[in-house]
Amino acid sequence: MGDFKDKVVIVTGGASGIGRELSKALSRGGAVVVTADIDLDGAKKTVSEIKVEGGSATAVRLDVTKEAAVKKLVEKTAKEHKRLDMIFNNAGIIIVGDMRDISIEHFRRIIDVNLWGVIYGTMSAYPLMVKQGFGHIVNIASIVGLLPYPTAAPYSTTKHAIVGLSGSLRAEAKEFGVKVTVVCPGNIKSSIYKEGTVLKAGWKDVISKLPIEMMKTEKAARKILSGVRKNKAIITFPLDATILWMLYRIKPSLLNPIYKKMIGGFRELRGCK
Repeated sequence: MGDFKDKVVIVTGGASGIGRELSKALSRGGAVVVTADIDLDGAKKTVSEIKVEGGSATAVRLDVTKEAAVKKLVEKTAKEHKRLDMIFNNAGIIIVGDMRDISIEHFRRIIDVNLWGVIYGTMSAYPLMVKQGFGHIVNIASIVGLLPYPTAAPYSTTKHAIVGLSGSLRAEAKEFGVKVTVVCPGNIKSSIYKEGTVLKAGWKDVISKLPIEMMKTEKAARKILSGVRKNKAIITFPLDATILWMLYRIKPSLLNPIYKKMIGGFRELRGCK
């Protein structure tokens, strides 16, 4: 973790879940962390835990759907610390439901947070990092940004877009000394589910249908930072998610039985085929 010593880092969505654990792990590695979240109390709790461990961190309220607010935070952080080494565009929400129940407003809401939030963070940090001649942009997507996810089409839409953005920028940014990584985890035991939206079903029932146990956020953060240290283009985990991605790349139809089961299970919960 010494790779992060004295690094100036912004983590969005740092009040809970992966964002909280990333903030804490980075701090343990010696980084100066700015933990940003629309939930300021949650961000303060993360920072309090960091300071108890002797780390350095600041809590900031940030609505990632506001371009000006994101840009202001990035520029302020860089000005105060004379640089910005890394930004983790992690803030996100999830909406699960049969496409017949999903509205345009659901799409607008999730695109505003998941996609525009990442774009604003990326576009604010990138020019600054190019000028510096160094920096690392880490965008948190999902394994469903690499393959389809029936019953969560809006979520999958945003995560596919993040993967495309990150891969495209990585190729451009290399010449300027700026690194770009996209993280595509599978099922993680995160508060994103508790705080998300599920249409015509309950979260507990939906989660009970998952075929495997979810990875803890602490382990997820370690996996992410391990891949970031190696400057991986795409970070995938756990193993089952990576295998699904490999199978999909070989032959997409190999996943059809899994998708059929997912759709059938959700529609059973929905109470209407």
